[in-house]
Amino acid sequence: TGAYRLRGWLWRFLRTTGSFLILIAVWALISRFADLPDYFLPSPLAVATSVGDLVAKGVLTAHISASLLHLLIAALIGIAVAVPLGLAIGLNRYAAGFFYPLFNFFQSISGIAWTPLLIIWFGFSELTIIVVVNYTVLFPIVFNTMIGARTVPRTYINAVLTLGGGRWRVIRDVIVPGALPNIVTGDRLGLAYGWRALIAAEMLVAADGLGYMIFSAQASHLTSRIMVGMVIIGLLWMFIDQFLLRPLEEVTIQRWGMVHR
Repeated sequence: TGAYRLRGWLWRFLRTTGSFLILIAVWALISRFADLPDYFLPSPLAVATSVGDLVAKGVLTAHISASLLHLLIAALIGIAVAVPLGLAIGLNRYAAGFFYPLFNFFQSISGIAWTPLLIIWFGFSELTIIVVVNYTVLFPIVFNTMIGARTVPRTYINAVLTLGGGRWRVIRDVIVPGALPNIVTGDRLGLAYGWRALIAAEMLVAADGLGYMIFSAQASHLTSRIMVGMVIIGLLWMFIDQFLLRPLEEVTIQRWGMVHR
């Protein structure tokens, strides 16, 4: 039994990390045997050493905290605005048809494209970063919420109305639960897009954060520090998605997903 459990654990470990181990091995071989300058492609060991140095100095922790704070503020504002707006529009088919082209237009313009204009309006400030990320988060949530509200089967709505329920009862007991899987999916997409926009905005505007750390390192050819930032960005998002957003989405679909069937 112990050997069986060990094999199962090793299989899960390799399934999860195998592709990364292969990538690291190829990376190490290239950096070792390719005739390249050290600053061009540092080895995995050099990057790991840079992580230790940044952690010891408290630099990495400060930049991670700044990026997560930017994302949290922008995400909370975006969700608080987008969900009620998407529900309000989705409740009326004419409103949904009227606003859909407008939202589709603005969704095609990335938050980074707004950055030069926002710098003119708000300067090189935290507000510029928050607005860029908030803009990026907003539209996927609005779209998914609106679609969720529009795709709730009419049968459920009529059932509540037949039993004497009013409009607010329909919204509370049918529309919102029925749209919730779409809302959570929209949150997940919006935060993923917002995370990428945040890093880009920090490169251009911020005085802290992982994006700023990467951009400032390139001026001194600190390639190891740049790669540390890239690795941390990927690992942080994997953690957020795997342990926060994905479980929330799965629980929501398990509880309310049947409304769509």
